[in-house]
Amino acid sequence: MTFLSRSLKLSNLFFATLLVALLSVAGLGQSASADEVGTDQPYAITGNVKLDGEPLSGVRIFVKGGSYEAETVTGADGRWFIGIPDTNPYTVTLDETTLPEGIAVVEGGASDEVQIGKSDRVVKNFFIGEGVRNSSGGVEQFFTRLIYGINFGLMLGLAAVGLSLVFGTTGLSNFAHAEMVTFGALMAFLFGVVLPLPIWVAIPLAVIVSGASGWLLDSGLWRPLRRRGLGLVQLMIVSIGLSLTVRYVFQFFVGGGTLQLPGFDAPKIPIFGTLALSVIDMASMGISLAVILGFAWWLMGTKTGKATRAISDNPDLAAASGIDVEKVIRTVWIVAAGLAGLAGVLWAYFRPGIKWDMGAQILLLIFAAVTLGGLGTAFGALVGAIVVGILVETSSMIIPSDLKYVGALVVLVAILLFRPQGLLGRKQRIG
Repeated sequence: MTFLSRSLKLSNLFFATLLVALLSVAGLGQSASADEVGTDQPYAITGNVKLDGEPLSGVRIFVKGGSYEAETVTGADGRWFIGIPDTNPYTVTLDETTLPEGIAVVEGGASDEVQIGKSDRVVKNFFIGEGVRNSSGGVEQFFTRLIYGINFGLMLGLAAVGLSLVFGTTGLSNFAHAEMVTFGALMAFLFGVVLPLPIWVAIPLAVIVSGASGWLLDSGLWRPLRRRGLGLVQLMIVSIGLSLTVRYVFQFFVGGGTLQLPGFDAPKIPIFGTLALSVIDMASMGISLAVILGFAWWLMGTKTGKATRAISDNPDLAAASGIDVEKVIRTVWIVAAGLAGLAGVLWAYFRPGIKWDMGAQILLLIFAAVTLGGLGTAFGALVGAIVVGILVETSSMIIPSDLKYVGALVVLVAILLFRPQGLLGRKQRIG
């Protein structure tokens, strides 16, 4: 077994352990107060559930609007609180299966649409009494969440592919990749709202500027550090420091609120059962697929793409074959940053909204996708991202939505126990 093979196994172990620890802590922290979720959001929907004046605890409440959704359960006093990111209409649903036997919502139905008024919160109460429950079809819910999961996975795949490219060619685990995602969304806001330009012009400009930032980072930081002979651990620590610095620079300039891109509140079009997608949702999936296909052609059919794969497999042999390794790495940084920027724009529509730490919120999922697919394999990262996206969205049918990221992680660890190299990774590299 070669040194690189052992390094890949250690990297898999490191990422799996890191993801378990951090996501478990995040999940436990979010569920510490069962009747309150999203307390950091600027707006909120709240209410209480009572039967004949007596509070009912443990009743599950769902809130969904656009691509944002959350859930909680009522506390001992029957009250519940769910934070939301904007003032758009939201659908509030009470899960009647969590009510006592023979009790149902007897007036107004178990679902209702609410909207924030002049204040920063709205109250929604349900009328509870003896009655017959109406249950929605589980198949329709699964199909709806499956489509949302594919959409989320494709968006996640754009960011994961870029991170995997950088790791494959340089060996760097770039924690600052999250800020590349945020940067793309902020650039789209700058061009599409602040200037303002048409959104179909603003998004390509944001991707171009994101790619330019990748070139700048490699020229001004990573290439000089590589030439000084810094090890991978030192480079990873630098990336963590860079991530924290840039993240709080974003907060300084844009604040802690939520920004919105034009068209974020596009109306939903009923597709099938409970599935409803806006034009933005469908365009997002189409753009992701088109970009992924273009990336696949670049990686498999162009000289630079073939050189990238050669360097990922064996950089010393690639250099001995006459490949300009530094030039290819520079190109990889540009492509990775551009893909991350596009992922940030699509993530801003999926959430919906732009926040200073939005990239950090999905960084662990991006690492999970790269690790699941196989370290250093771009197509593996794409497959891993789609798997993670589907697991995240569909698992919330079984477990609370604030724990769905942890659910995806459990499956990741289970797969790596039986296939440590990932779904498309190789057991060892020769050289």
